[in-house]
Amino acid sequence: MKIGFIGLGNMGAPMAAILAKEHDVVGFDTVAKPDGLTLAASAAEAAKDADVVITMLPNGAILRAVAAEIHTAMKAGAVHLDCSTVDVESARAVAAAAEAAGLSAIDAPVSGGIGGATNGTLTFMAGGPKAAFETVTPLFDIMGQKAVHCGDAGNGQAAKICNNMILGATMIATCEAFVLADKLGLDRQAMFDVVSTSSGYSWSMNAYCPAPGIGPQSPADNDYKPGFAADLMLKDLRLSQMAAEAADADTPMGQAATALYQQFVEAEDGAGKDFSAMLPRFSTRKRST
Repeated sequence: MKIGFIGLGNMGAPMAAILAKEHDVVGFDTVAKPDGLTLAASAAEAAKDADVVITMLPNGAILRAVAAEIHTAMKAGAVHLDCSTVDVESARAVAAAAEAAGLSAIDAPVSGGIGGATNGTLTFMAGGPKAAFETVTPLFDIMGQKAVHCGDAGNGQAAKICNNMILGATMIATCEAFVLADKLGLDRQAMFDVVSTSSGYSWSMNAYCPAPGIGPQSPADNDYKPGFAADLMLKDLRLSQMAAEAADADTPMGQAATALYQQFVEAEDGAGKDFSAMLPRFSTRKRST
């Protein structure tokens, strides 16, 4: 299969490298020029004659601009597989544009971070036509461990946004609980041993514990160097609130989580840290009145 891959940053480059072991991959990025990949001079050149064009881009505006460039270069019947995390409206607009150009489109944002991209263990949440999903499933199998077809165009983004709104809120609650336990004199290991096997268990506690030296290895054990950066959590939470406003959905916990991560990233020292670094952030604070 011939693949064009546009967006070769921290996520895109390792994803493209894994695909290149089994397929003919031509990549393009305006900045990054990773070794070991065949590179094109433009996005349109990377897309030309490709069976599937994958995009991994920072936001919806850039995705729309790139889609406008590549759709006219792609051959009829090809699939535009977008793995970016963007707003639902942009995903659906790009899918409509692809259909008008005689193409198919799948929005398939990922979960698993840079480690998952490097190791081929990502999870994909996909929206779009079932036939197009089946066409790109062999690529999902190479780049990841699971792909779920979530329905129509935009539903992959909807699933990612809803998932990460839960993740952001539960990480905050987990960090708050550890700090409360500290101040009540409860040992962190005892706290973990109880909660991780009781009704308070969650991925944030059990698999990605924000307390150093507790539970499985996590960014907390590496001075909170990001596995998933607080900046990216803020981006996803903002997308959740954009979607909530558009859908007239009441999401007070999502709204509160967005406000906390915005303060942490933009007004405190959270930029560049893992999103679980909320724990030391809360540790230095007292109850507000």
